[in-house]
Amino acid sequence: MSILYIILTLVMISVLALLHELGHYMTARAFNVPINEFAVGMGPKVVSHRSTKTGIVYSLRLFPIGGFVSMVGEDEDSDDEDALNKKPVWQRMIITAAGSVMNLITGIVLMAVIVTMSPSLAGTTVRRFTDDASSINAGLRVGDEIVRVDGDRVHVAAELSYEIMHSGVKPVNIVVRRDGDLVTVENVVFPTITSEGILFGMPDFVVEAEAKTFANVVKHSFFRSISTVKMIWESLLDLITGRYGFEAVSGPVGVASAVGDAARSGLSDFMYLVVVIAMNLGIFNLLPLPALDGGRLLFQIVELIRRKPIKPEVEGYVHFVGIVLLLMLMVVITFKDIMKLFV
Repeated sequence: MSILYIILTLVMISVLALLHELGHYMTARAFNVPINEFAVGMGPKVVSHRSTKTGIVYSLRLFPIGGFVSMVGEDEDSDDEDALNKKPVWQRMIITAAGSVMNLITGIVLMAVIVTMSPSLAGTTVRRFTDDASSINAGLRVGDEIVRVDGDRVHVAAELSYEIMHSGVKPVNIVVRRDGDLVTVENVVFPTITSEGILFGMPDFVVEAEAKTFANVVKHSFFRSISTVKMIWESLLDLITGRYGFEAVSGPVGVASAVGDAARSGLSDFMYLVVVIAMNLGIFNLLPLPALDGGRLLFQIVELIRRKPIKPEVEGYVHFVGIVLLLMLMVVITFKDIMKLFV
């Protein structure tokens, strides 16, 4: 693995972490919550500066993974009337969720750039079949506009490809628009491939291109973003249910390897990988697990229902245990990724 790709990965993770923390920072400032420190990275401080106007310390820390915004009243009781612990629960929920929302927005903006850069936009109308196509035997025809795959609506080629990849490992029903009518083609069989022990369906046809208008760019950007979020969410579910094994999980070393592969493939592939990682960070951080933003949100939702907060020391213990478990998991995943490099 080239040192250049390792550096590129660290820069990418640092930028995404900066944007994540910027979401927390901006919403905290919007609600007048005092901030002690805005840090990029973890570990010892490398560079820091204290603002003479606000008193906020802005710091760069040694390990370029993650970051944090330290707010008054975040993990302790404070008598400051503007402290986080004194704010209404709905404001704290917005501040907590803002980091993940910023990552998702970053992914959507980059997706729009990718679509804008694309020389053409692919739709869902079958143009021709490949030489070894099997789906044509089930009744698909040239000119069919594919509307649904196994019950899931598709609008653009990226959605279509994902749904076939995910669901096309078995016969599926395809709804098409043919001569103005909706027609269901039942038990369509697609070819499959196995990658790293995981079975995927493969489209066996080529689709028509669409006119590259402003409206189509917006449409493709939106639905490709939605499809990517769905892919990430369903991948998490598939990991839990056992369709994907532990080998499918990657840490920083695995990400660096993927970044190298994507960078060699071209700018568009690299940018799409950044989109996936940004959205992955946003979604993962919203999971209701201790130490994550989603875990904090869960406590805030409980507070909203109970109309009183859970004791801060209890929440602190839960998040501490969560941090320890996440660090242990990261060590295991990193070791697995390193061993994979030598296999």
